[in-house]
Amino acid sequence: MKSTVDEIRKRFDNDVERFSTLETGQSTTIDAPLSMELIVEAAAHITPAASSLLDVGCGAGNYTLKLLQKLPSLDVTLLDLSKPMLERAVQRISADYSVNVSTIQGDIREVEFSNSEFDIIFAAAVLHHLRGEAEWREVFLKFHRILKPGGSIWISDLIEHSLTEVQSLMWQRYGDYLTKLKDDHYREHVFEYIEKEDSPRPLLFQIELLHEVGFQNVDILHKNNCFAAFGALKSYSAA
Repeated sequence: MKSTVDEIRKRFDNDVERFSTLETGQSTTIDAPLSMELIVEAAAHITPAASSLLDVGCGAGNYTLKLLQKLPSLDVTLLDLSKPMLERAVQRISADYSVNVSTIQGDIREVEFSNSEFDIIFAAAVLHHLRGEAEWREVFLKFHRILKPGGSIWISDLIEHSLTEVQSLMWQRYGDYLTKLKDDHYREHVFEYIEKEDSPRPLLFQIELLHEVGFQNVDILHKNNCFAAFGALKSYSAA
């Protein structure tokens, strides 16, 4: 049995500090700083006149803080399961920027937004908590619906591989990375909560799904082992 939403929320309530370092991002994610930098630069370059951001699973606000360095006048909406994460994100953002910040404690699967509400959406290290294919499709459809025409969605996340042999190889390599990061005990700790909490999908599954829900322009920024950064642009012709 996978963790419930409440169980996941409680773990993140007690793990705020790990997500509060702008320079390194989330250390368990391979190439976390690079992926964050690429996503932020792509979002700012593709949507330079953006006025609104939705940060899904915002954590302590790293991605939003990075984007505000390039687009400092954004209206920001932060969405996260964890109230302590939201509080830390607001604290960090307000310390450096005078921008409008709204917070929503909730689940992207349940929160309702208006059509064409945001110029940019970030979803970093959050979508792997989605379960069945129907949930993935529903959330991707929501992303397309709530983006303004010309808006963009940017995802950085844990992924699976379609080939069993490749998945095994990449998982072994990821385990080696975690051991070098700390030790064998830490590797097993990370693997245990991934097994309990997460249900990632292959990168190609997500790319195809973005196309299926209406995104005509989809691109991959970076992939290393079982992590990827990618995004999509909503066309101006989209309803």
